[in-house]
Amino acid sequence: MKIFYFVLFSLLLYSGIANAQFAAQKDASYLATLKAVLDFKMSDEENIKDLNLLRENVNFNRKLARMMTKLSNNRSKDSTNTKIYKILKKAGKDIYNELN
Repeated sequence: MKIFYFVLFSLLLYSGIANAQFAAQKDASYLATLKAVLDFKMSDEENIKDLNLLRENVNFNRKLARMMTKLSNNRSKDSTNTKIYKILKKAGKDIYNELN
């Protein structure tokens, strides 16, 4: 009987770990989808001219650099990082579902 409970507990523990890994992989697939679509759309002929003008805009680049300093991959519990991650994940999920 003890062996049965041990096996049952092990299966439940393993399924919890597997579910967490599956959720992490789904989040990663949403972010990868978002990046792939962004890369694709940034090379779209309609966007290239405007993007090149933005790349040459010193004020925009300075502002963008300041905005990026608010982000960090090290402080995942920071509220700004958490909000941005949720926005990116939702956008990636929406695009993933739309294209799938």
